[in-house]
Amino acid sequence: MTITAQQDESRRETLGNLLYKMFLNTVLVVLTNLAARLLGNHVFRRHFHLLLSAVVMFGPALSFWVSQHSVFAKRSHFLYRMFLRSGWGWTCIFVGSFVFLLSFSIRRSLALSIRHLSRLGVAGGLWLSFCKLLDHLENATGSCYEPLITNQEVTNGQPLLVLREGESKSECLKAGMLWRGYEVSEDVFLLCLCCLLLAEETAVFGPYLSLGGVSDAPLRILFLFCVLLLGLWIFLLLCLLAYFPKFPTQLLGGALGCLSWRGLYQGWYRLGPSWYCPGRPGLGLFNTKPSSNEAEDTQLSHDHCN
Repeated sequence: MTITAQQDESRRETLGNLLYKMFLNTVLVVLTNLAARLLGNHVFRRHFHLLLSAVVMFGPALSFWVSQHSVFAKRSHFLYRMFLRSGWGWTCIFVGSFVFLLSFSIRRSLALSIRHLSRLGVAGGLWLSFCKLLDHLENATGSCYEPLITNQEVTNGQPLLVLREGESKSECLKAGMLWRGYEVSEDVFLLCLCCLLLAEETAVFGPYLSLGGVSDAPLRILFLFCVLLLGLWIFLLLCLLAYFPKFPTQLLGGALGCLSWRGLYQGWYRLGPSWYCPGRPGLGLFNTKPSSNEAEDTQLSHDHCN
């Protein structure tokens, strides 16, 4: 009797674990299907950059309604320190893993997977180049000022400032002095570029599922992480605009991010895959059987362009 009771208990435990796994898998499939349908929708793809532009333009107006005593009003918040300062790294990890797993699971070609991954390398190189260029422009157009320690103050309670020549922006800020000059928000630039890149690279998953592509749990989990990361970047962008409004530096950063995306995904990548161009996301992945799937690959590429 004892052995029979133990066997029954073991069966119930096994059945419970099986039902729990089936439930989790069902939730994962439903969530990823809904997200893939949204990101793969041609209306969303054609107007997402307009939505992002509207957020950057009108987001600073939220500063009239948010509380400056909120935890998000502090630059030392966990989300800013953990994600914003290494935003490009998080984007490369999740998007790169998703792109590689999707492309390699379909074609089993390392060269093709590397070609699709090279889009991240190009975008990363462009981002670093713009950051270096912006640093040089800020150092060339700005000036460093040292507050004068005195009991006298000018109007509006502002202390007297003494110009310090020959100081770069980083050296000036490290010394506790003030930097005045033209600048472009690199945080907004990075967030806008990452949002648009995530939307482009994950948009192919919806058409892939509609064509009956095999989607195991690891691929769906990576896709879901990419969707969550996209939501996090949009949330952090809203936080920066609402709690730390800086006009027009944030507007210039958003414009630079949108222009970078348009130059890459709406310009260069449309030239087609070659030795100097990695091609659009999803191109060349769905024509493993030319006689039967060539039309499907053409339709997928057409939908992605739209």
